[in-house]
Amino acid sequence: MARSLCPGAWLRKPCYLQCDKYKTGVIDGPACNSLCVTETLYFGKCLSTKPNNQMYLGIWDNLPGVVKCQMEQALHLDFGTELEPRKEIVLFDKPTRGTTVQKFKEMVYSLFKAKLGDQGNLSELVNLILTVADGDKDGQVSLGEAKSAWALLQLNEFLLMVILQDKEHTPKLMGFCGDLYVMESVEYTSLYGISLPWVIELFIPSGFRRSMDQLFTPSWPRKAKIAIGLLEFVEDVFHGPYGNFLMCDTSAKNLGYNDKYDLKMVDMRKIVPETNLKELIKDRHCESDLDCVYGTDCRTSCDQSTMKCTSEVIQPNLAKACQLLKDYLLRGAPSEIREELEKQLYSCIALKVTANQMEMEHSLILNNLKTLLWKKISYTNDS
Repeated sequence: MARSLCPGAWLRKPCYLQCDKYKTGVIDGPACNSLCVTETLYFGKCLSTKPNNQMYLGIWDNLPGVVKCQMEQALHLDFGTELEPRKEIVLFDKPTRGTTVQKFKEMVYSLFKAKLGDQGNLSELVNLILTVADGDKDGQVSLGEAKSAWALLQLNEFLLMVILQDKEHTPKLMGFCGDLYVMESVEYTSLYGISLPWVIELFIPSGFRRSMDQLFTPSWPRKAKIAIGLLEFVEDVFHGPYGNFLMCDTSAKNLGYNDKYDLKMVDMRKIVPETNLKELIKDRHCESDLDCVYGTDCRTSCDQSTMKCTSEVIQPNLAKACQLLKDYLLRGAPSEIREELEKQLYSCIALKVTANQMEMEHSLILNNLKTLLWKKISYTNDS
């Protein structure tokens, strides 16, 4: 079993459950041998200690990465007993033995149609998934590889990593085994520059923590470069080749950056296809708008005549990104652009999905912000 430097073996156990299935031939993938046989996949620092949200800094065959497992299924946890195993029979029940490649492609196509809507190029995405699923690159997708791929495709983050695999701000997928996957390492795993043990975090008042966050940040030109990266990522997920994706937890802890101060997404689990979200939230019973929220900040309104949530999200991704960036960019901003920067950020925050010509306004505000920031940092050595 691969070793871990992280305390609490009961927390890591779900990650190792893959090995039972791998050794019995149920699942397969490029990371399975390293995890279960050669023990060259190492678990390091815990980025989360929740059983249903496990992230670790790790090393796979001498390459740094982030290991994620058990990302969207909550476990029943009883501290007096062993951690209950997942229902792997349910998780890895598809495709069944005897399923042809063509039938598997049809399964994946139907899943994408449900998640992404009736996009014209879904067949291209299906072929891309088959290429990713072929972990050993032998030109064929085995049943074990197909079971792993099917389980992973239920996860928003995995799907988005495949769709945006050529985009600069999306971490690259390194490999997988069952529903465990390894992604490119991100040097700094939060937008802010200080990381404290979670035990200490519990005793720090939120207001004081925000002040600390603003103190421990890179220099302003570097913050501007990171901010440009976030704006570019917003462009990537806004009406891309497979529809619009909504950012439903736009917080600093989900963003990171590398040693060149290029933004990298750390956690994309709450970035969901718009079509999928509309199905999740529409007709949900509500008493007020507070009942019509998905994630942290994908909000629709409550129709008081029907007491049902509407399906249209009120605030676009760009407005939420600008809200996050406001304090980050205004603190330490050069005096000659501060007033204009503040004006543009507030215009951005005021964006509403329902506004007339929203898409045109969205593009204009985004491009103006990027231009303002780039002009200021283009000739500095600190960016």
